[in-house]
Amino acid sequence: MSIRINREKCIGCGRCAEVCPGTLIEVEKKKAVMQYPRDCWGCVSCVKECPVGAIEFFLGADIGGNGSSMSVTTEGEILHWRIQKYNGEEKVIDVDRRNANQY
Repeated sequence: MSIRINREKCIGCGRCAEVCPGTLIEVEKKKAVMQYPRDCWGCVSCVKECPVGAIEFFLGADIGGNGSSMSVTTEGEILHWRIQKYNGEEKVIDVDRRNANQY
């Protein structure tokens, strides 16, 4: 499991580095970078925290993703989970943060 950081989208806010439990993400030259993506735990904390959707989580075949990727953008209290499938199809799941942990 791993993440990909789109350096063109990254605004260098550092929020991803702050929430990474493995301390794998650093901000260098005002852009987030992960030196050892194979060490990523796949918790997706950084994906959820990125305000501009610059971080994608790769959904490999080992977890049923077949090469898809997921990114998250935020609009107020709403998280937009974007699943980009390997065939180009996109699915968006909207999650209200205020109700996300009530299960």
